[in-house]
Amino acid sequence: QVQLVESGGGSVQAGGSLRLSCATSGNIFMIGDMGWYRQAPGKERELVATITKGENTIYADSVKGRFTVSRDNTKNTVYLQMNSLKFEDTAVYYCHVEGRRSPLREREHYWGQGTQVTVSS
Repeated sequence: QVQLVESGGGSVQAGGSLRLSCATSGNIFMIGDMGWYRQAPGKERELVATITKGENTIYADSVKGRFTVSRDNTKNTVYLQMNSLKFEDTAVYYCHVEGRRSPLREREHYWGQGTQVTVSS
Protein backbone atom coordinates (compact mmCIF):
# COMPACT_ATOMS: atom_id res chain seq x y z
CA GLN A 1 0.00 0.00 0.00
CA VAL A 2 0.97 3.61 -0.51
CA GLN A 3 0.64 6.04 2.37
CA LEU A 4 0.81 9.82 2.44
CA VAL A 5 1.44 11.40 5.82
CA GLU A 6 0.86 15.12 6.15
CA SER A 7 2.10 17.47 8.82
CA GLY A 8 2.40 21.17 9.53
CA GLY A 9 -1.16 22.42 9.67
CA GLY A 10 -2.46 24.59 12.47
CA SER A 11 -3.84 27.97 13.40
CA VAL A 12 -2.22 31.28 12.54
CA GLN A 13 -3.16 34.92 12.37
CA ALA A 14 -3.61 36.66 9.05
CA GLY A 15 -0.27 37.62 7.58
CA GLY A 16 1.46 34.66 9.18
CA SER A 17 3.14 31.63 7.65
CA LEU A 18 2.85 27.87 7.77
CA ARG A 19 4.72 25.05 6.07
CA LEU A 20 3.02 21.80 5.14
CA SER A 21 4.86 18.56 4.48
CA CYS A 22 3.68 15.31 2.94
CA ALA A 23 5.82 12.19 2.97
CA THR A 24 5.06 9.25 0.68
CA SER A 25 5.85 5.74 1.84
CA GLY A 26 5.02 2.16 1.02
CA ASN A 27 5.14 0.12 -2.12
CA ILE A 28 5.51 2.76 -4.81
CA PHE A 29 7.64 2.29 -7.92
CA MET A 30 7.46 5.74 -9.48
CA ILE A 31 6.18 9.14 -8.34
CA GLY A 32 5.07 11.70 -10.89
CA ASP A 33 3.26 14.93 -10.11
CA MET A 34 2.89 15.95 -6.47
CA GLY A 35 0.82 18.75 -5.05
CA TRP A 36 -1.78 20.19 -2.75
CA TYR A 37 -5.52 20.70 -2.87
CA ARG A 38 -7.79 22.32 -0.32
CA GLN A 39 -11.43 22.23 0.65
CA ALA A 40 -13.18 24.92 2.63
CA PRO A 41 -16.51 24.30 4.37
CA GLY A 42 -19.36 24.24 1.88
CA LYS A 43 -17.01 24.42 -1.10
CA GLU A 44 -15.57 21.94 -3.56
CA ARG A 45 -12.00 20.71 -3.35
CA GLU A 46 -9.71 22.93 -5.42
CA LEU A 47 -6.16 22.80 -6.68
CA VAL A 48 -3.69 24.92 -4.71
CA ALA A 49 -0.37 24.00 -6.33
CA THR A 50 1.27 21.17 -8.17
CA ILE A 51 4.86 20.32 -9.09
CA THR A 52 6.03 17.87 -11.73
CA LYS A 53 8.95 15.52 -11.44
CA GLY A 54 10.92 18.05 -13.48
CA GLU A 55 9.87 20.71 -10.96
CA ASN A 56 7.55 22.65 -13.20
CA THR A 57 4.89 24.29 -11.03
CA ILE A 58 1.30 25.41 -11.36
CA TYR A 59 -0.49 27.60 -8.82
CA ALA A 60 -4.05 28.69 -8.27
CA ASP A 61 -4.39 32.39 -9.02
CA SER A 62 -5.48 33.03 -5.44
CA VAL A 63 -2.16 31.85 -4.00
CA LYS A 64 0.35 33.04 -6.60
CA GLY A 65 3.15 35.04 -5.06
CA ARG A 66 2.29 33.84 -1.53
CA PHE A 67 2.63 30.05 -1.65
CA THR A 68 5.56 27.97 -2.86
CA VAL A 69 5.40 24.26 -3.65
CA SER A 70 8.60 22.19 -3.66
CA ARG A 71 9.64 18.56 -3.50
CA ASP A 72 12.51 16.40 -2.33
CA ASN A 73 12.68 13.35 -4.56
CA THR A 74 15.21 11.65 -2.28
CA LYS A 75 12.61 11.69 0.50
CA ASN A 76 9.47 11.31 -1.67
CA THR A 77 8.18 14.41 0.08
CA VAL A 78 6.31 17.47 -1.13
CA TYR A 79 6.12 20.77 0.73
CA LEU A 80 3.90 23.82 0.68
CA GLN A 81 5.31 27.04 2.10
CA MET A 82 2.42 29.41 2.79
CA ASN A 83 3.20 33.06 3.47
CA SER A 84 1.00 36.11 3.91
CA LEU A 85 -1.89 33.87 4.86
CA LYS A 86 -5.40 35.24 4.55
CA PHE A 87 -8.66 34.34 6.24
CA GLU A 88 -9.89 32.86 2.96
CA ASP A 89 -7.01 30.35 2.98
CA THR A 90 -8.76 28.55 5.83
CA ALA A 91 -9.46 25.00 4.68
CA VAL A 92 -8.46 21.38 4.99
CA TYR A 93 -5.37 20.87 2.84
CA TYR A 94 -4.86 17.53 1.09
CA CYS A 95 -1.64 16.22 -0.34
CA HIS A 96 -1.92 14.56 -3.76
CA VAL A 97 0.57 12.25 -5.45
CA GLU A 98 0.38 10.60 -8.84
CA GLY A 99 2.37 7.43 -9.25
CA ARG A 100 2.66 3.75 -10.03
CA ARG A 101 3.13 0.77 -7.78
CA SER A 102 4.92 -1.18 -10.53
CA PRO A 103 6.00 -0.70 -14.18
CA LEU A 104 3.03 -2.77 -15.35
CA ARG A 105 0.38 -0.90 -13.39
CA GLU A 106 -1.58 2.14 -14.47
CA ARG A 107 -0.91 5.52 -12.91
CA GLU A 108 -2.87 6.01 -9.73
CA HIS A 109 -3.82 8.95 -7.54
CA TYR A 110 -3.05 8.93 -3.85
CA TRP A 111 -4.37 11.34 -1.22
CA GLY A 112 -3.29 12.35 2.23
CA GLN A 113 -5.66 12.37 5.17
CA GLY A 114 -5.93 16.14 5.20
CA THR A 115 -4.59 18.75 7.58
CA GLN A 116 -6.53 21.74 8.89
CA VAL A 117 -5.23 25.25 8.27
CA THR A 118 -7.10 27.97 10.12
CA VAL A 119 -6.31 31.65 9.56
CA SER A 120 -7.84 34.16 11.93
CA SER A 121 -8.41 37.72 10.81
